Amino acid sequence: MKVKALGDLKLVKKEIEAQAKLAAERAAQAAREKRQNASDKDLFIRAAGVVKPLQIGARVVLKKEQAPILVMQQDLDEQAVLREAISDEFDVSTLLDVDDHMSFRRSGIGTDVTRKLRMGQWSIQRQIDLHGLRRDEAREALSAFIREAFRHGIRCVRVVHGKGLGSPGKAPILKSRVHSWLVQKNEVLAFVQAKPADGGAGALVVLLKPGQ
Repeated sequence: MKVKALGDLKLVKKEIEAQAKLAAERAAQAAREKRQNASDKDLFIRAAGVVKPLQIGARVVLKKEQAPILVMQQDLDEQAVLREAISDEFDVSTLLDVDDHMSFRRSGIGTDVTRKLRMGQWSIQRQIDLHGLRRDEAREALSAFIREAFRHGIRCVRVVHGKGLGSPGKAPILKSRVHSWLVQKNEVLAFVQAKPADGGAGALVVLLKPGQ
């Protein structure tokens, strides 16, 4: 800037002095803040002592808690279990092998299985006698028997249903019902009429799935 007169020179000088004063004030303020910070730090150290960073050891990763698994009671509502869906209206005739003994084998089970059952190659481990029971009683008793045998890993059982000689008209009503009920039980793989020594036409030898 060109100085044209003495007045201009004085204005320039004042401007320079003002800028210098502003710079000095800023420097003084910065120095005061620095001293204050140092003073605060010194006060903290005197009050708390020398602070050292914590030594962090190996971290433990906590597993998320899994929601509790609801376990159904095995004997929960016995009647509901026994009603597990065997029906008196189920038509079993189309599922039975058409032979003299009306045997049954589930899909995927070979004829050698029923042959071995007839020959007695499976040892009978338990049996149930349904003689004298009314239809509903027999159905529930058979359902409970099959379920318990399967639960305990029993593979071969005998079901005695009788020959129906005491029924009206001497018709083997319970025998046909037992066939139908057994076919509806998923635990049953196959069954055949028992050998004469094991009950003959009044009993069945039943093969169950392996228990869990």
